[in-house]
Amino acid sequence: MDQLNIIFDVDDENLRNDLFNFTLPEAIEYLEGTMNPQWGQMTAQQMLEHLIWNFEIATGKITVSCGYPEAVSERFKSFIFNNNPTPREFKNPLLVNSLPALRFENLTAARKELNIGIKKFIEHYQSSSDIKRIHPVFGLLSMDEWHRNIYKHCIHHLLQFDLICLNG
Repeated sequence: MDQLNIIFDVDDENLRNDLFNFTLPEAIEYLEGTMNPQWGQMTAQQMLEHLIWNFEIATGKITVSCGYPEAVSERFKSFIFNNNPTPREFKNPLLVNSLPALRFENLTAARKELNIGIKKFIEHYQSSSDIKRIHPVFGLLSMDEWHRNIYKHCIHHLLQFDLICLNG
């Protein structure tokens, strides 16, 4: 498979929309269960399920609490606006001990659910721009902040499995 080449710019809403509408759904079609990550311990299915979880939180399908005091989560939130990709070995402080158990039967089922989650997120972003939801690390996020955060998060994991490369 040839990697998909993309430009990274967290401030460009059109690039973010392109990722959600085209790049992410296309890239995950190339993901195979036997693929090894470039870093980290996740399997391909764990990565997809991890992304599903984020889309579910952003759309309100599930709710979480923030694991940090508001002053700390507000300081962490600057990460969302930093126009750099997430560092390779970045570890979510709430998942350092272990990843949740798999929820879906196989990679195909997880891929299907992620595509559903992506579509729901796109619809939610377009119709619910004034809604805020809790992120487990960053606290209360607006839909614009969720859009930026999930953009960075998806790119991080697509790079992790060598499904994309960044230009520029």
